[in-house]
Amino acid sequence: MIQKILIANRGEIACRVIKTARKMGIRTVAVYSDADRNALHVEMADEAVHIGPAPSSQSYIVIDKILEAIKQTGADAVHPGYGFLSENAAFAEALEKAGVAFIGLPVGAIKAMGDKITSKKLAAEAGVSTVPGHMGLIADAEEAARISASIGYPVMIKASAGGGGKGMRIAWSDDEAREGFQSSKKEAKNSFGDDRIFIEKFVTQPRHIEIQVLGDKHGTVLYLGERECSIQRRNQKVIEEAPSPFLDEATRRAMGEQAVALSKAVGYHSAGTVEFIVDGNRNFYFLEMNTRLQVEHPVTELITGVDLVEQMIRVAGGEKLAFGQDDVKLNGWAIESRLYAEDPYRNFLPSIGRLSCYRPPVEGTKADGTIVRNDTGVFEGGEISMYYDPMVAKLCTWAPEKEGGPARLTAIDAMSAALDDFEVEGIGHNLPFLSAVMQHDRFRSGNITTAFIAEEFPDGFHGVAPDDGSAQKLAAVATVVHQAVQARATQISGTIGNHRRVIGRDWVVTFAGHEHAVTLDASSDGANVRFSDGTTLAVASDWTPGRSHASFDIDGMIMGVKIDLLGTGIRLRWRGINIIAHVRSPRVAELALMMPKKLPPDTSKMLLCPMPGVITAVAVTQGETVEAGQTLATVEAMKMENILRAERRGVVKRVAVAAGASLAVDELIMEFE
Repeated sequence: MIQKILIANRGEIACRVIKTARKMGIRTVAVYSDADRNALHVEMADEAVHIGPAPSSQSYIVIDKILEAIKQTGADAVHPGYGFLSENAAFAEALEKAGVAFIGLPVGAIKAMGDKITSKKLAAEAGVSTVPGHMGLIADAEEAARISASIGYPVMIKASAGGGGKGMRIAWSDDEAREGFQSSKKEAKNSFGDDRIFIEKFVTQPRHIEIQVLGDKHGTVLYLGERECSIQRRNQKVIEEAPSPFLDEATRRAMGEQAVALSKAVGYHSAGTVEFIVDGNRNFYFLEMNTRLQVEHPVTELITGVDLVEQMIRVAGGEKLAFGQDDVKLNGWAIESRLYAEDPYRNFLPSIGRLSCYRPPVEGTKADGTIVRNDTGVFEGGEISMYYDPMVAKLCTWAPEKEGGPARLTAIDAMSAALDDFEVEGIGHNLPFLSAVMQHDRFRSGNITTAFIAEEFPDGFHGVAPDDGSAQKLAAVATVVHQAVQARATQISGTIGNHRRVIGRDWVVTFAGHEHAVTLDASSDGANVRFSDGTTLAVASDWTPGRSHASFDIDGMIMGVKIDLLGTGIRLRWRGINIIAHVRSPRVAELALMMPKKLPPDTSKMLLCPMPGVITAVAVTQGETVEAGQTLATVEAMKMENILRAERRGVVKRVAVAAGASLAVDELIMEFE
């Protein structure tokens, strides 16, 4: 039995492995860079070893440093998590040479399937349906354009050693193929130390569905159902679910059996994933095999009851799987939402900084039988660094099968409530966007493809506009909050002479183009908010001034609302809606209409840095005339390259920075005449 595991990773996956190891009575060792000295995984582990500077190229992916940490601590096994060295055959070979168990796949399988070019060739040889493409090495951008044109646009340009959306671009023309090749090559080199690129046909309107496989060292390989991962942005998964709302049992079985056959062909053991592209007729094509644990593994664990990390540890220790294919049952429905440190209101650009507030929803089984799980690697007061992936947490919900009600919608509603209760402040984050997707009719229907976000949010995300029903409920919330603030002020001011401050009953609530005249009748049990159209909402709440979140029972509907008092305004956030409400007396509301509007500063002639990051290239010079769409500069943040382009024709007046400069959000890059 394994005695001590070193986790060659960081963040939430390191914490995830530590939890299972602790449950099994196995000691753990964390490794950390300068940036992670105070990280949660360091605190959770039994031991911790410092391995170098913040950049992963100088710490987490330096094999010799990991081997030295193993030597220092006497660890007899290593779990690589995902990313970093998880699919590095040289690392697995080094561990084997050192007599240390690798909690992952055998070296041969990593070499065969970890490389996307080789894996596609092997899949084709094994009779697995594959997407048309060019699997050979590509010399330069011109050759990439020629190959792309011969395959037929659109094409997908991908890093051979890639994953997590890194080193991946879609090209619709020769120019985009050239540019995509260069960007993918750079990202691949920076993220994986391997800049090989291949090109394949991009299947339009596809669904991304993957099969979880699990095998032992005694010849048994099983499939544990599928995961639907079609909700993606820039090829990065955002929301996953298990099972898929699209597959029937026959297709599930065919995909699973094909995944198992391919796994056995390469001597596979441990946990991994075979990914497929599935078209509208349920035809499926092999995409790639991930020879590691997947980010989205929790949804499979929730519907099967199998702890995949535990099984990986047991397999690495030589144990046989204690169950067979017929024992694998899919129960209920699970949803995973990836919480990213990226600002959805700024085109999802990365965000860094201190988590001034981090309060996840309460985990565990709820009264209705649903389950909430949150896998995370951060804590309130911790820092989100620019050096690593922007994922902060993975929020999961599960719903049991219930007669008369679809488990999927119950799981989605549970996710909506959990997102409402998730408080994050100090950084930009995508919680509002995740909430918006959960409420989207197309998502709830299951009619999704990998183009969902591009099609439903073509101009980016600008928040959710409240409909009339939501607006009334939020107006009632604002009124009750205002009443509580006024009551607190009355208690503080008390009675002066024979005069006591009196709180009015009639108010006008305004926000986001909505105006509601209301009358509030408060009592010890709550309040009734009566609207001018005759509607009355009964409101009960546990909110008191100073709290940033509260539950409101509005005519039997529970709303988890985030609340901030901003001067005379009340900021309310719920289900992707983000408003500032003003509650005024009728006379003050009348006067407020006469106040001039404050205009934002004019930055139309400036290129500002949209995210904290490093300028890797400046493509223009002072005095140069640029055209709309022309590349101006490139910013690298959180291992992703972001190309900044001209919005319109103009002349560069001044370039304020050079390549290599580190900039904060909204720092000036260049000005235009």
